[in-house]
Amino acid sequence: MPNHVLVNKLAKLAVKVGVNVQKGQVVVIRGTTESKELIREIAEEAYLAGSKAVHVQWSDDYISKSALTHQTVETLENVPSWLIEQHKSFVDQGACFISVSSPIPGLNKDVDPSKAQRAGIAMQKAVHFFREHLMGNRAPWTIIAAPNKVWAKQVFPNLTEEAAEEALWNAIFNASRVTLDNDPIQAWDEHNRTLLKHNKILNDYNFKHLHFRNSLGTDLIVELVKDHVWAGGGEHDTQGVYFNPNIPTEETFTMPYKWGTRGKVVATKPLNYQGKLIEDFYLVFDQGKVVEFDAKKEKLALENILNTDEGSRYIGEIALISHDSPISNTNILFLNTLFDENASCHMALGRAYPMNVKNGVNTKIEDLEKIGYNNSMNHVDFMFGSQDMEIVGLTHDGKEVQVFKNGNFVI
Repeated sequence: MPNHVLVNKLAKLAVKVGVNVQKGQVVVIRGTTESKELIREIAEEAYLAGSKAVHVQWSDDYISKSALTHQTVETLENVPSWLIEQHKSFVDQGACFISVSSPIPGLNKDVDPSKAQRAGIAMQKAVHFFREHLMGNRAPWTIIAAPNKVWAKQVFPNLTEEAAEEALWNAIFNASRVTLDNDPIQAWDEHNRTLLKHNKILNDYNFKHLHFRNSLGTDLIVELVKDHVWAGGGEHDTQGVYFNPNIPTEETFTMPYKWGTRGKVVATKPLNYQGKLIEDFYLVFDQGKVVEFDAKKEKLALENILNTDEGSRYIGEIALISHDSPISNTNILFLNTLFDENASCHMALGRAYPMNVKNGVNTKIEDLEKIGYNNSMNHVDFMFGSQDMEIVGLTHDGKEVQVFKNGNFVI
């Protein structure tokens, strides 16, 4: 069992730094039965912080697999009205949202991927307002993680289940800046200040595009939307509440111009998507759109991502992270995007964040689309950074600036 003091610190961090619970606020916790101990701690800390009501939305990956295996597509695509009303109720009450990630990578490897895809699309369409609410920073939200034995054994295959789970707990604590002798809230305050410095440097350059190259075959130009904003670390919601969407986080990220990505990108880490592990894949872009792709494992799952909707073949986020960074230096492949994306430069297929363009959160989606914002039901991050990554930025006056050398920031 993990150290209870550390579990309590992580729970308090999620409540106070992750979503910054306000007095009298409704808190919604979403997580699987694998992480019930941490969820119980979070609920208690939320009440201690002044929440008037805590709602837990439980799920279970094994039961979900059974549903995907045995239910018809028609049943899977039928989103009940009570579920839609529940999402509307949370929005109307001004709730904040804490998600606890505890995946079981590869669980659905034998499940027809098209069933999960169609169920996911139906859900996205039914609660599209909810996705816009969160991605538009209209409410604080955060994601943290808790291990389970199956996931831990995949991350640490040479250890027993118990030892692997303990090792994964320790890795999560360390990545989240939670130790026995520190104040995680103070540590995150300092960390946010560091990320803000990176954001300011990049915003001051106001690059027209970034050119990524490495020895693995990545040779990619990503044009940035006009008036783009680099962000990372803490953010403000539309009511002015400061929150941290991801615990942990090491990234600084912004909005690409939808039609301005061209060249080839080679993934450097597997992508765990809907229980399927996509490995050794690449994408080729032309005028922003994926026109060619391949994967050595789970190519069909990658194809399903790309075919979700029109925007899924375009990118909505580009993020920079030095190879020499805390999570990368652990040399642990977490098989969980929350961690692996913070060990490597990454991009996201699909929807962009309105906050990544000036005055974006106050602009209608249809007006954002006119300036190159990518709209989609998807937002799927994958990693492509490496220790030899070179990034050169081009300014609007034609000046080339070395941003990364040998995998790390040099500006």
